[in-house]
Amino acid sequence: MEDIRLLVLDIDGTISGSHNQVTPSVVEAIRGIQQRGIRVAIATGRMFRSARRFHQAIASDLPIIAYNGAWIQDPITQKLHRRLSVPAKLGVEILNYLTAEPWKSTMHLHVYHDDELYVSEINEQTNAYEKRTGCKANVLTDLREIIYLAPTKILAVCHYEDIPKKLLSEVQKRYTTQDVYCTQSTEVYVEFTCPTATKGQAVKFLTETILGLKPENIMAIGDNFNDREMLQYAGLGIAMGNAPEPVKHCANYVTSTVEEDGVAQAIAHFNL
Repeated sequence: MEDIRLLVLDIDGTISGSHNQVTPSVVEAIRGIQQRGIRVAIATGRMFRSARRFHQAIASDLPIIAYNGAWIQDPITQKLHRRLSVPAKLGVEILNYLTAEPWKSTMHLHVYHDDELYVSEINEQTNAYEKRTGCKANVLTDLREIIYLAPTKILAVCHYEDIPKKLLSEVQKRYTTQDVYCTQSTEVYVEFTCPTATKGQAVKFLTETILGLKPENIMAIGDNFNDREMLQYAGLGIAMGNAPEPVKHCANYVTSTVEEDGVAQAIAHFNL
């Protein structure tokens, strides 16, 4: 694959599995392609500061795409290339909708602003999130206080795995894609961002505006619905073996699972 000059990687479910680390074999495979002149970037739904240790682990020299594309920042120079927000009025409307029944008893909310996490209470799911991301939550009794400042992202942490599909169906009836970008990023996470804040748009910006490359120069690997636009934009879109079937269907190739070091397998398969 001589045309590939950039590899874009998701974090959770792609380079990071149950142990929340990049395995030595994946690190070795990434460093091998870097030595051959292929650059590597991260595109994640995570907070910018939560993604930094993975950026270091794979020795990337490119900006981090965080919050599903709403935030693009270089952790080396600190240059902020892009920062998109959910308009305050829309954010309050989404908050009111999600904190009323039938949704209120099925989820709790995370709100992000200025690369900080805000919650209305600390619970078991919040504790697990803090442990996995390494980011402490700020408690606000009324999340409107931070939403009035136009948040980067609103995350619905659903209590049951059947809730995201139901919620997404209702959100699509309530809002257009010009109003808000709403996507599922894990079995229980539903994310709300600015409509232009997608991994696809962010990878396009990194590829064409920052690096001066073309889609055919890009190989992207991801594992969930929030990766679809990125996989479709890239000349070579690869889905992880642990990805949902609709995500696999929009990819050019399906590699093995994250626990089986699928990223390393894909790199070897295409002889990068």
